[in-house]
Amino acid sequence: MPRPTSVEDIEESLRRAASPDQVQLIAKRVPRDQIIGVRMKYTFDLAKSHRDLDLDVVRDLIRSHWYEMRMVAISILDARARRFAPMTPERTALYELYLGEHQHIDTWDLVDRAAPRVVGEYLLDRSRSPLHALSRSSNPWERRTAIVASFWIIRHGEPDDPLTILTTLADDPETFVQTALGTAVRELRRHHPEAAVEFEKDHTLSRAAQRAAGVGRSDPITK
Repeated sequence: MPRPTSVEDIEESLRRAASPDQVQLIAKRVPRDQIIGVRMKYTFDLAKSHRDLDLDVVRDLIRSHWYEMRMVAISILDARARRFAPMTPERTALYELYLGEHQHIDTWDLVDRAAPRVVGEYLLDRSRSPLHALSRSSNPWERRTAIVASFWIIRHGEPDDPLTILTTLADDPETFVQTALGTAVRELRRHHPEAAVEFEKDHTLSRAAQRAAGVGRSDPITK
């Protein structure tokens, strides 16, 4: 695979790998006019092999009109986050880039690809106030980030902040917020069962949340 170093190089590499059948598949979740038509495996491999791309280029990729270019950028953030400890300046730069460009992170899979590590792991030993602020956002994708980032805290920390966020969003009208909420409830059942019982006693899950929380049903979140 070639090693592009600019936005134009990334786009050229993606277009060489495009196929019409992928446009049909991706159009089920993304507006057709934003799709190049590239298999996700190629997109993820491209990001992994270029995880050291300059962050200014990554920022430009996030701002791209094209979905796959945004996915490359978000996947680079996730790949980089796996290489550095949360307290390093590198992780701060990744976290700030994700939140600073959130208006361009506008599909469930873009959120899910990076929010657990880039945001959740970063905040594990820091104040969770940014997650609470996101949970009150008018942008549904920022609200989804608040929940998806909380997965890391549910799995590796205490449940108090995630529970507060879930309570804030328990009646959220957006389906993609509700599916994330259901997955969070499933994670609570695994890691903090008593807290999950109390939450479910006080809140009636929507159908979307119930499906995501159900045994054997998984909302697709990056591990």
